[in-house]
Amino acid sequence: MESKLANPAPLGLMGFGMTTVLLNIHNAGFFPISSMILAMGICYGGIAQVIAGIMEFKKGNTFGTTAFISYGFFWLSLVVLIILPKIGWAEATPHAFMAWYLILWGIFTLFMYVGTLKSNKVLQFVFLSLTVLFFLLAARDLTGNAAIGTFAGYEGILCGASAIYLAMAEVLNEVHGRTILPIG
Repeated sequence: MESKLANPAPLGLMGFGMTTVLLNIHNAGFFPISSMILAMGICYGGIAQVIAGIMEFKKGNTFGTTAFISYGFFWLSLVVLIILPKIGWAEATPHAFMAWYLILWGIFTLFMYVGTLKSNKVLQFVFLSLTVLFFLLAARDLTGNAAIGTFAGYEGILCGASAIYLAMAEVLNEVHGRTILPIG
């Protein structure tokens, strides 16, 4: 008898989406970085996505495994980059060097976007908007232009919201056995 495995993608998408929205509310200038954002980065953006990636591995989904585990560790590494200087374990990363961290994530995400081109339109939008977000944040760090950072924050809220939408569409469409929220 074949067992049916649950779809781990909504878990990973929600971990990514909610954490991305919260961080980008900060980037847009509404609130400072707080323990709430850091906790979300560790727990939901980080650990939950890694778990979703391991579950995708069990399903044989290379794309899902690579995406969720990579972005889970992105969130964990980002929190570590913020916390280490605050506790005196390392110097803060200079903005120009942080830009290279973001550029590399942007390049990775651009390749992952190409991997979505045979998938649904909402997933394509998530990865395309995330690619743009990484490059906007890198441009902010390279130039020191606060307006680019604010714009990136709004774009990041949209990116995160699209991932939340896709997660809920996958859950609701499966539960109801029909399209409740279209994903194209």
